[in-house]
Amino acid sequence: MASAVFLAVLFSALLHAGWNAIIKGGPSKQASMFLLSLGHALIGIAVALTKPFPAAEVWPWLLASALIHTAYQLFLAFAYEQGDLSRVYPISRGAAPMIVLVISIFFLTDTMELMDYFGVLVLGLGIAFMARGVFTSGESRRLLPYALGAACATAGYTIADGLGARVAGDPLQYVGWLMMLSACVYAPAAIALRGAAVIRASRKDWVFGLSAAAASFAAYVIAVWAMTNAPLALVAALRETSILFAVLLGWLLFGDRMDRGKLISIALIVSGVALTRL
Repeated sequence: MASAVFLAVLFSALLHAGWNAIIKGGPSKQASMFLLSLGHALIGIAVALTKPFPAAEVWPWLLASALIHTAYQLFLAFAYEQGDLSRVYPISRGAAPMIVLVISIFFLTDTMELMDYFGVLVLGLGIAFMARGVFTSGESRRLLPYALGAACATAGYTIADGLGARVAGDPLQYVGWLMMLSACVYAPAAIALRGAAVIRASRKDWVFGLSAAAASFAAYVIAVWAMTNAPLALVAALRETSILFAVLLGWLLFGDRMDRGKLISIALIVSGVALTRL
């Protein structure tokens, strides 16, 4: 992985943790996520107006990813209704690199060195330690199925978008159209599950939702660009450094507890990232 790609993915990770913190801090998690999706659509329209219409071979990837992104947003919003940022985020992000790695090994053609595999595994161990606190700290276990559902969706859209953007040949065009399609799928799904309350947003909800949309869009454009220039499993793993940023934001903004387990997990995560650079 080139240094420019490495630094870009780190910045994407910071933006990703930031928009999750915005959703977690919003007055209504579902309303903020609904407005995030609306913001994605508006940004996507602006991008699409400057880009050519996607080729026919790109559309299967776009449609599949729109469905997967909808599942991701729904699972994530439900999870944040149940748990802290510094607990939900590591769990929802943690399983994804392991799933992507297994699929990359058996089904994709990306080349990875032995140290890359070791780095991803160390990173995964750190994430597992980060997530185990849900069983020992008295937090609601209801967050687990939602957070794990978000993790599966993360793995799915990572692969779909990495391959789809390669077919498209233009990451910005791909993400712009994807965000429009995702909003078209997510909006009716959210209304069906939670009713019209998700669209009766306050002014504060609008600020939170649209701010999260801008950060999310920028983060994902960078990530998809990186996936066209480096192995999918490595990009997916390096993006998990967003966990470091999320834990810090949870501690500073929401008063999440920082214990020994979290510190050990951070050390393992940083070590895993370093190994992917050797």
